[in-house]
Amino acid sequence: MRANNPVLTAPVRRVTATFIIAYALGFTGMWLALLTPVLITIAMRMRELAPQHAAQSLAQVLAIGAAVALIGNPLFGHLSDRTRSRWGMRRPWMVGGMICGSAGLAIVASANQVWVVMVGWCLAQLAFNAVLAALVAVLPDQVPSDQRGLVSGVLAVCMPIGQALGAVLVHYVSTSTWAAYMLPACLGTAAVLVFAYILPDRRQLADDVRPASLPGLLRAFWVSPRTHPDFAWAWSSRLALVMGSALLTTYLPFYLSDKLGFAAADVPALVSQAVVIQAVMTVAFSLLCGRLSDAFGRRKFFVLGGSVCYALGFWVIATADSHGAFLIGVVIIGAAHGAYFGTDLALVTEILRDRRRHSGSDLGVLNITNALPQVIVPPLGTLSLSLAGGDFGWLYFVAAGWALVSALALLPLKSVR
Repeated sequence: MRANNPVLTAPVRRVTATFIIAYALGFTGMWLALLTPVLITIAMRMRELAPQHAAQSLAQVLAIGAAVALIGNPLFGHLSDRTRSRWGMRRPWMVGGMICGSAGLAIVASANQVWVVMVGWCLAQLAFNAVLAALVAVLPDQVPSDQRGLVSGVLAVCMPIGQALGAVLVHYVSTSTWAAYMLPACLGTAAVLVFAYILPDRRQLADDVRPASLPGLLRAFWVSPRTHPDFAWAWSSRLALVMGSALLTTYLPFYLSDKLGFAAADVPALVSQAVVIQAVMTVAFSLLCGRLSDAFGRRKFFVLGGSVCYALGFWVIATADSHGAFLIGVVIIGAAHGAYFGTDLALVTEILRDRRRHSGSDLGVLNITNALPQVIVPPLGTLSLSLAGGDFGWLYFVAAGWALVSALALLPLKSVR
C-alpha cells in the first residue's frame, strides 16, 4: 500500500548506534578519498609534472574541479531523488560514485601531463560529489528529527578526521605516487561499501516519480527564495561562513610568515599545529552542540552562536601580535566551527521543500556552498589584500565580516527554532 511506502512518511524509528557508526564511517571514507588529493597529493603531482609553474597549474586544476563539483552535487542529488532500482535510491550512487571516483584518481596518479591530471580530477570530483549528495540525503531519509542533531554533530567531525587520516596515510606511502592516491581511495571505497550494505535504503514507486523534464532538471539547481525563504536564508548563511573559513585556510601560511614573522621553514609545522588544534575543538563542540540541540529542541541558537563566535575568532587572529594570541583565535574558531556545522545540517533538513521528492536536490543545492567559495575566494582575497596594502591581518577582518553576515542571515528564519 502507498501508506506504507517509506518515501511518503517521515522517519520515526530511532536509528541504532550501529547505523550511526557505519554512517560516520562512510562519510569519513568519502572525505578521505576526496580531500586527500586537494590538500596534499595533487600539489605533489604538479611539482612533478610542471615544476616551473606548479602553483599556477594547481590553481587551474582545483578551480576547474570545483566548478565541476558545483554542477555535480545538485545534479546527482536530483537524480538520486528520482532513482527507482531494486537496490534503493541512494545506494547505487554511493557505490558507483566511489568506483568512478577511484578510477578518476587512478588517472591522476598515472598521468604524465597536466591536462590528463585535470581530466582525471574532474571525473573524481563529479563522482565523489554524487556520493556526497547521496550520503547527505540519507539524514532526512532515515534519521528522525529528535536524533538529527546528534547525527549531524557526528557527521561534522568526519571531515577533519578524513583530512587527518589522509595526511597520515600519504606520509607513510609518500615514496609511491600510485599508493598515495589509491590507498585513500580504496579505504574510502571500502568504508562507503560497508555503510551501503547495512543501509535500509528508500525505494521509490513508479507513481512517486514525476516524468522527466528540462524544467524539472533545472529546478534541481534552484530553490526559489520567494517560495522557500527559510532555505534561502540558511543557504546564504552557510555560504557566507564558508567564505570566511576559506579565507583563513587559503592564506594562513602567508599570514604566519608575513604578519607574525615566522621563517618559511617553520610555517608547515605551525599550520599543522593549528589544523590539529582546530580539529580537536571542532570534534568536541560538534558532538556537544549536536546533542544539546536535540535535548533542547533548538537548532537556530547553536548555528547562530557558531557564526558569532567565528567572527570573534577571526577578530582575535586579525589583531594578534604573537603566536599565542593567534592560537587563541584558532581555539575559538574550532569551537565555533563545531557549534555551527554540528547543528546546521540538522536545521536545514527541517526546512526542505518536500522530503519525499526533493531532499537530495535541496541538499545538493546546499552543498554548492562548499565548492563555490573555492572559485570566489582567490580573486576576493587578492582584491582585499590590494585594498589593505598587503596586510594579512586586515584579510581576517574581512573574514570576520563574512561570519557576521552569516549570523545576520539566520535571524529571519521563522520555521525552525
